[in-house]
Amino acid sequence: MSLERLAATIAARKGADPESSWTAKLLAKGPEKCAEKFGEEAVEAIIEAVRGDRARLTCEAADVLYHLLVMLAARDVTLDDVLAELARREGTSGLDEKAGR
Repeated sequence: MSLERLAATIAARKGADPESSWTAKLLAKGPEKCAEKFGEEAVEAIIEAVRGDRARLTCEAADVLYHLLVMLAARDVTLDDVLAELARREGTSGLDEKAGR
């Protein structure tokens, strides 16, 4: 599955019945809950990265990507918006980019 397809699936479920879809249920709880869930998954990925369990890290990273896209959708930020920002930064030193914020 590509990130684009995953983002499209999440967008399509945005207005779905929360009883029919985990994604719809998360989105119905609001952006704050979506952000909280993303944070939980990110911490779990960090823990697995520190432990060095490649298989568990892979699973947690997939959860992080999914929950990031849900959180973005909750605030009407698309994957294309994020990719455009990455494209804007391309070729710019990370140090220079951070200094410009």
